[in-house]
Amino acid sequence: MNPTLRAARLGLSRGWIEFKQSLRNSQDISWNIGVAVIILAVLWWQRGSEVNGVSLALLTLPSLLGMGIANGGFVGAAGTLSYDREDGTLLRAKAVPQGMVGYLFSRLVTITLTTLMSFIIILPAVFFIDGLTIDGFGVVTLIWIFFLGLLATAPWGAIVGSLVKNSTSGWGLTFMPMVALVAISGIFYPITALAGWIQFIAQLFPVYWLGLGARSIFLPDSAAANELGGSWQLPIVALVLTAWAIVGTIIALRVMKRMARRESGSNVEKRRQEVMQRGY
Repeated sequence: MNPTLRAARLGLSRGWIEFKQSLRNSQDISWNIGVAVIILAVLWWQRGSEVNGVSLALLTLPSLLGMGIANGGFVGAAGTLSYDREDGTLLRAKAVPQGMVGYLFSRLVTITLTTLMSFIIILPAVFFIDGLTIDGFGVVTLIWIFFLGLLATAPWGAIVGSLVKNSTSGWGLTFMPMVALVAISGIFYPITALAGWIQFIAQLFPVYWLGLGARSIFLPDSAAANELGGSWQLPIVALVLTAWAIVGTIIALRVMKRMARRESGSNVEKRRQEVMQRGY
């Protein structure tokens, strides 16, 4: 078997094992469940309100899903990778042939499963949001939007996590850009209300297309009139997310390999001392 493919297969297996182990971590589980419960509470509170005859909860759901996918991939990958640099996980991966390939795929698996678990907890919203219907085509669209969205964002988070000095920087340097992209991408309001140059910038990034794809699943067809071009543009959504996924994965592997070559035991120990000085 090709060494790269074998490393990828081992990475997928490792990711599954690490996800199962994370289910025993009460802090991780409490955080994921807590966020999902808050989202459910928001949707429940909005269920009785309408905007132009459409339930406010129904309008909010795809926005939260699109933002959740982007945040889970970009911010989650950066935070995880930068933390793994501090505790020596990446240094150990460096010693294994094609270790960076296996590591990247393992992190993609854990991030995907963790994000999926949070979405599953939100599923009860299906039973109390008025007007929420989804057919077989919508289910298929939801599946490929979810996976392509994570693949389009997680490698770029890994790139940031490879370049920052510590886990605190990894979180900060991804969270703020994510907030900015959400603000200009029409996730929570029609992008047509923004200036033309902002619309152009937003369409360059996957967050806009994630939100558009999510809205196409849950909102009525008439809502497409509020979108750019007056349609959901699902083929373009797939092409843009695929392009970001392919380019991001290629660059992430190169950046991570270069970063791994510079890793050493002394660097890891130095970062550990810095963590201890910060008090966490």
